[in-house]
Amino acid sequence: MSVICFVDTNLLVYARDANETGKQPLAEAWLEALWRQRRGRLSYQVLHEFYVAVTRKLRPGIPVQDAREDVRALMSWRPVSANGVMLEGAWAVQDRYGLSWWDALIVSAAQVAGADFLLTEDLPAGQDLGGVLVVDPFQSAPEKLL
Repeated sequence: MSVICFVDTNLLVYARDANETGKQPLAEAWLEALWRQRRGRLSYQVLHEFYVAVTRKLRPGIPVQDAREDVRALMSWRPVSANGVMLEGAWAVQDRYGLSWWDALIVSAAQVAGADFLLTEDLPAGQDLGGVLVVDPFQSAPEKLL
């Protein structure tokens, strides 16, 4: 059985944030394992947030061309597009679990992607959100899931 992990924006950003000396190596380990095993998925929302965060919010940020190369590479993870199914799913997630709109969109995208796990530090680890289990990637090693 192939385990699919949906990656939230924060994991991608920490992998590029040199100021996060504790989280950067863990984020890099997760991404390397996901690339090697071809188990990563994400959404266009995640790609948008990543690009803005690493080019405008990080101090120092990364060069725009490097961020664009990262986004282009991550396109091979078959990003989930926003559509009616995802929108309806996000409303259902928001209503059922009381999540913010943006978190509900992430969870719905993970569901649409068929993900087993959602790698994020923004939601409670261990929570099952409609068949997608939340995993804090900074509290769990890739070897435990993959």
